[in-house]
Amino acid sequence: MTEPTGDRTVNTDRITRAVREFIMASGRLEHLADDEDIFCAGIFSSLFAMQLVVFVESEFAIEVLSEDLDIANFSSVNAITHLVARKNAVGVQHA
Repeated sequence: MTEPTGDRTVNTDRITRAVREFIMASGRLEHLADDEDIFCAGIFSSLFAMQLVVFVESEFAIEVLSEDLDIANFSSVNAITHLVARKNAVGVQHA
């Protein structure tokens, strides 16, 4: 999946893969569905939420603003992928 950003393309597959790998490694998970709510399972704490924000900012060179700090934006791999894509692209195009 890709998203246009003017003269560049955001590879949402790469975003999804990186986010999934970070979450799985952090929680020592063997499996994680991309739409699975990572906070409902009770595996992760509020400290992890902050680590996740820092990871997203550094990995994808974006700034997470206070208005982005909604649990819905960080609840799943898909939600985080869409947040990063929105921060970097005009609209979503599915390949």
